[in-house]
Amino acid sequence: MNSTLIDNKEYQFRRFKKGDEKAFDFFFKLYYNQIVGFCIQFIGDRDKAKSIGQEAYVNLWVNRKKVRKIEGIKSFLYTSAKSDCLNLLRHQKVISKYKDNYIREKEGQLNIEVLNSMNFDAVMFSELEELIKTSIKKLPEKCKRVFVMRRIDNKKNNEIAMELNISVKAVEANMTRALKYLRYSLSDYISVLLIGIVLHSL
Repeated sequence: MNSTLIDNKEYQFRRFKKGDEKAFDFFFKLYYNQIVGFCIQFIGDRDKAKSIGQEAYVNLWVNRKKVRKIEGIKSFLYTSAKSDCLNLLRHQKVISKYKDNYIREKEGQLNIEVLNSMNFDAVMFSELEELIKTSIKKLPEKCKRVFVMRRIDNKKNNEIAMELNISVKAVEANMTRALKYLRYSLSDYISVLLIGIVLHSL
């Protein structure tokens, strides 16, 4: 990428943060087709993909003050589109007995696309996983056991409840507590987006 384009993007980003609609249009033209193409891969419907892409830009405009770096624009758009694609897949598969596996597979693919869009290489991802695993070890014992059984061993809540001799609600509460702790403990090191992706991948 040449220096002229980089300088222009930085200028447009500053204008965008101040609410300049022409700057918003600059980023719309820059990334819109990529976002639509990203959505089409998974939902297979160009019109719906366009709608999701447009909604992602609406969300970006509303939340523009929360985007702190120029790289955050693309990350925000992909994250918003990912969320809407998954919601659509859940809706479309709601009556299918295979919906959970289908959604999990698609979400995994979407997560990889998001990481690729951010130039997040395998070494960095490995380091991030190691950081999260270290944090898991610091969880309270019961939270750690529930988290490992659910996310690592891929056991269902009722199976965990039976093995640990606790209620399903207790399993859910400990899982929620574990995720909350991990997001909090890792928030100083990595973005919420990456925390969510890697925790879901474990």
